[in-house]
Amino acid sequence: MKNSIIMKIGLVCPASLPATQFGGILFLALDIARETAKLSHDVVIYTTDLDFANNATTFNKKLPREESIGDFTIKRSHTWLRYSLFFINPGIYFQLLGDSPDIIHTIGIRSFQSFIAALVSKQKKIPLVATIHHPITQDHNLSLQVAKNWKERLSTNRWHSFLRMQKKVAPKLNQIICPSEQSKEDVEKEFKVEGANIEVVLNGIDLDAFRENKGIKKVPFRIITTASADIPLKGLRFLIEAMIGIIDEFPEAHLAVIGKAKEEGETVQQISKLNLKEKVSFHSELSQSEIVSLYSSAHISVIPSLYEGFGFGAAEAMACGLPLISTHSGGLKEVVGQDASIIEPGSSKVIVSAVKDLFSSQEKQLTLSKMGRERMEREFNWKKAARAYERIYVRAVEEFHN
Repeated sequence: MKNSIIMKIGLVCPASLPATQFGGILFLALDIARETAKLSHDVVIYTTDLDFANNATTFNKKLPREESIGDFTIKRSHTWLRYSLFFINPGIYFQLLGDSPDIIHTIGIRSFQSFIAALVSKQKKIPLVATIHHPITQDHNLSLQVAKNWKERLSTNRWHSFLRMQKKVAPKLNQIICPSEQSKEDVEKEFKVEGANIEVVLNGIDLDAFRENKGIKKVPFRIITTASADIPLKGLRFLIEAMIGIIDEFPEAHLAVIGKAKEEGETVQQISKLNLKEKVSFHSELSQSEIVSLYSSAHISVIPSLYEGFGFGAAEAMACGLPLISTHSGGLKEVVGQDASIIEPGSSKVIVSAVKDLFSSQEKQLTLSKMGRERMEREFNWKKAARAYERIYVRAVEEFHN
C-alpha cells in the first residue's frame, strides 16, 4: 500500500547520469530516486552537468537541463568552476528555489551542492536531510597515516582543510542518515550531534541488476576489486603488493580494478616497479551492465579498505554471487557480516594468505557465494530501504512544521 502523503523530494548530488564514473554517491542518489518514486512521490535529482568520461573534469552544456529517467527527473546546471571534486554550479540555487520541494536530501555535505541545499533550506523554510557516509576529520587523519610521501600529505592536508569548512552545514540539518552503525558513531563524535538526530538506513542494492551472469566464461584466476587508486584509504596498494605472492602460487592470476589510475600517479608507478603491467588492469567508463559483466567474469573479489562508511563494492560483489575477501573496517563489518573471508587491513601478506586459501577450495568459494547473495537479498533490498527513507522524510516534514 502506497503512502497517502505524497511529497516533492529534492535530492542533491554533485553528479548524476550519465557520469557513472563518479561512483558510489551517484548510484545511491539514483537508487533513492528510483525507489521512492515507485512510492508515488515526485522526485527530482538536482546536480551538475558532469559528463560520461574517464575523469571527473568533463562538463557538457549540451546535456539536457531536465531529463526524465523512469519515474523521476534529473535537473542539471552548468559547472562554471571546480576545485578537485568541488563543482560550482550556481544554477542549482535557482532550480531549488523555484521548485521549492517539500524536503531536501543532500547526499554528503562536502560539496558546493550541499551548501546550496542548506541555503535554500533556510530561505524557503524547507527541512534538510543529509546522508553522511563518514566524517571529515577521521578521513583526514587516516589518510595522513597511510600517506607515503610529502606530496600525498600535502594533498591530503590541503583538500581536507578545505573540507572542514563544510562542518557548517551539519548544524542546519534536521536529520542525518548514516549507512551503518559504525558511521553513525563516527558522525556523532565528529559533529557532536545527539543520537536522536541520526538514523541508520542500510543502503539497498539493485538485486535485479547485480545478479551473476553465468553465460560469461570466467578468465582463469581473476580477482576483482573496487578499491580506488586515488584514495589511499581504499588500500589498493596492499592488494597490488599481494599480487606478487599470489602469482607465485597461481601464475595466471589477474587483478581487475573497477576504476581508473592516473597515468603518472603512485599506483601506476608501483605497478611498473613490481613488473605487474600485464597482471593488473583498470576498467572505467563502464555502464552498470558492463560492471556486472566484469564482476561475473571474476572468481573472487577483494576489498582491502582501511575505512569504509558503507562499502558498495563489497555489496555489489556479494549481490553478483562472488566469494568475497574483505576487511571489517568501518561500515564493512555490517555489510559483509561473517559471510566473507575476513582479513585485517593494511597487510599484503594477509591478503596473499586469504586469496591462496580461497582459490584452493572450490567448496569454500561456493559456500561464500551462496551466503553473500542470500545476505544481500535478506538485508539490503531496496524496497526495505525505500520505506525507511520515506518514513524519515515524512517525520522530518511533520516535525519541522510543528
